[in-house]
Amino acid sequence: MLRAITAADVNKVLKLRSDKTVMAYIDRALAVSPADAMELIEKIIDAVKNNQGITWAIAFKDASALIGTIGFWTIDKENHRAEICYTLNPQQHRQGIMQEAIVAVLEYGFQTMRLHSVEANVNPANEASQKLLAKHRFVQEAFFKENYYFNGKFLDSAIYSLLTPLRNLQLDN
Repeated sequence: MLRAITAADVNKVLKLRSDKTVMAYIDRALAVSPADAMELIEKIIDAVKNNQGITWAIAFKDASALIGTIGFWTIDKENHRAEICYTLNPQQHRQGIMQEAIVAVLEYGFQTMRLHSVEANVNPANEASQKLLAKHRFVQEAFFKENYYFNGKFLDSAIYSLLTPLRNLQLDN
């Protein structure tokens, strides 16, 4: 199930954001304290309040404990486009959880938010994410060489996108 992320998720967010496997392709510093996790939670809550992004907790239906996150980290309202982002506890990898979550989030994005397109910015070494996106009909639009500086290195980025399947959608400005 998808639900709102709250301050009560601080320990689970810390666990995710401090896990080297989870963060291997998310070019951000590892969280080292509950304060680091709380800072991210506050950014997520503020983004929702300001209509700039929306990120949900992924949890099992019979338990509310956060096992991952998924959402639209940035929303480009003018162009009806959003960037999808996701993380999942490695113990839940390869169980179809993220595939189910992506379907729900894309449906929400295209039908409720009326997005025209969704993009994903992927570390090119993240083969699992690329395969996941391909299963959901995302296509690679761009490859940027050394466009991102992190941890003393310039890194590449692969940009994937998916256009709305609702071709006759009337967009409001």
